[in-house]
Amino acid sequence: MSDYLVIVESPAKAKTIEKYLGKKYKVKASMGHVRDLPKSQMGIDTEHDYDPKYITIRGKGPVLKELKTAAKKAKKIFLAADPDREGEAIAWHLAHSLGVDTSSDCRVVFNEITKDAIKASFKHPRSINMDLVNSQQARRILDRLVGYNISPLLWKKVKKGLSAGRVQSVAVRLIIEREQEISRFQPEEYWSINANFLKSEKEFQASFTEMDGKKIKLSSKEDVEKVLARLDGNEFSIQKVAKKERKRNPALPFTTSSLQQEAARKLNFRAKKTMMLAQQLYEGIDLGKKEGTVGLITYMRTDSTRISETAQTESYEYVKDTFGEEFLSKEKRKEKKNANTQDAHEAIRPTSILRSPSEIKQYVSRDQHRLYKLIWERFLASQMAPAIMDTMAVDLVNNGVTFRANGSKIKFPGFMKVYVEGNDDKVEEKEKILPDMIEGEQAYSKDIEQNQHFTQPPPRYTEARLVKTMEELGIGRPSTYAPTLDTIQRRGYVALDNKRFVPTELGEIVLELILEFFPETIDVEFTAKMETDLDEIEEGKVQWVSVIDEFYRDFEIRLEKAEKEMREVEIKDEPAGEDCELCGSPMVFKMGRYGKFMACSNFPDCRNTKPIVKEIGVDCPKCEDGQVVERKSKKKRLFYGCTNYPSCDFLSWDKPIARKCPKCESLLVEKKQKKGVQVTCTECDYKEETQS
Repeated sequence: MSDYLVIVESPAKAKTIEKYLGKKYKVKASMGHVRDLPKSQMGIDTEHDYDPKYITIRGKGPVLKELKTAAKKAKKIFLAADPDREGEAIAWHLAHSLGVDTSSDCRVVFNEITKDAIKASFKHPRSINMDLVNSQQARRILDRLVGYNISPLLWKKVKKGLSAGRVQSVAVRLIIEREQEISRFQPEEYWSINANFLKSEKEFQASFTEMDGKKIKLSSKEDVEKVLARLDGNEFSIQKVAKKERKRNPALPFTTSSLQQEAARKLNFRAKKTMMLAQQLYEGIDLGKKEGTVGLITYMRTDSTRISETAQTESYEYVKDTFGEEFLSKEKRKEKKNANTQDAHEAIRPTSILRSPSEIKQYVSRDQHRLYKLIWERFLASQMAPAIMDTMAVDLVNNGVTFRANGSKIKFPGFMKVYVEGNDDKVEEKEKILPDMIEGEQAYSKDIEQNQHFTQPPPRYTEARLVKTMEELGIGRPSTYAPTLDTIQRRGYVALDNKRFVPTELGEIVLELILEFFPETIDVEFTAKMETDLDEIEEGKVQWVSVIDEFYRDFEIRLEKAEKEMREVEIKDEPAGEDCELCGSPMVFKMGRYGKFMACSNFPDCRNTKPIVKEIGVDCPKCEDGQVVERKSKKKRLFYGCTNYPSCDFLSWDKPIARKCPKCESLLVEKKQKKGVQVTCTECDYKEETQS
């Protein structure tokens, strides 16, 4: 018989914690929530203070029975779910199911799963925080009121199986409004003039900036020709040389949002994958006989950049010993805070900086290692000294026409020795070293280029950009970003095209109807205010019932109006432009759970379906009459196969191109590199220069 029963959410977490607590403790997993609102009905009593009706989740009976049996044998029960609103709610539901007094010292929380953190947390148990529970309940009830009222309307007016979520609908709105911006965009012409210069036999580049001391807008070729006509020969006078020292600070340690963004940029991870891997690193990895199972990172759902003093001290010593005192940060960085930051936890960091990525590599999967390395390097760099850059700006003048050259070099690398933050626009800061120049000296233009450009529309959202925008607008919280992006894709409201979100026709129809009858529900400012209200419930400043009631009174009126006035919308199938090979009826495009596909219009008499394939204009290298087409694997990874599959099994992960290798006549493919695409031969060593 164990003296104490500890309940956590997952078996992995249970295994890690049990090792630290000793024989008197038995640790079991609840496998997440054990109670929730029923799926078959609303489950909210809107007439009596929005009282929720909770039931045991289907399939959780055996788990709950096992926990009740263990609870009867224990002297005391500790509820150790994750340290956030959701974790607090799980603990509260468990307390009700197991008959634990919620006001007793039954709740244990920790930000990292390490021996010291676990032992310290069990010395200071507390009661269940009902403000946290009520904040989670309020979010759940709000989402239920919206989803279970609007969704049946969409079933009747549009088609079966549709649903509308509160935060998800706002995310869809952002994507659709961006698409509308792009379609309305009118490109504007502009030009640039760049020149290669020679000084002391060294070559450097400069760009036109002004004429006669005034900025000149180059809107046409005529504007360019006016500038070039003013030039008198190729001799330029060095008019101004400005040398400065610039300090570059490291990025702050990761929050949930910044981790998802950086993992997308540097590792090509989707938000869902990033959070799954982070959960595994947090709950514990077996590091062999020396350490056993240990949590490698702190809690991964956080919007705080705060770091504990213990972690700061450990990293200080590590930097000093590894790189030297000059790499230590001399000043304390200010934490990044905004009005929406809850600051309940620390930033995401390694539980010990002494566990380097190379030391744990043999114990983790490739993707776990890549994510851990990213977190470890970002945290270490955040604790290091700024980089010092020597910059140089030079103005070169010929007959009133000014060109400017900018150069920079690293004087002291500081944090850049370990890590440099990624950029959505993929513009990396590189060293540009200019030759030594003195005012009054001469330099000579070698050649001058004039280039035509057009302004570009705003970019479509990548997952990283959308998460960043949602965070800036105050929509959702750390725990909601990944599920939101996953949901809007599964519902078929948006799709990913070249890793960028595009709205579907279905998404546009649903948004139009919701905007017409429930504009506040998917208003960005309203949704952000609702998040602030949920934070205030957590802080005990407002009552959750009053927040729900303020929302529902207006929502109920709009709901009644929508029931009467919402028009029915028929989504017509789009012709696919080919006939069914089984019955001869026209094929049409349909939207399924996993995106568009082709189906016979003679359904249900004919059930022929097939995936949509895209020909790339390349003959199959394996059979005589096949064409190479784009396909997608079950994991949505792009690959290339033959139209005659399965009789022809040609397959390539790299894109074939429509010409043969000049050396051996074999297939050429495009291989993606970090800095572009390289054409290579599939049989011999032939390679072409990388194209950016």
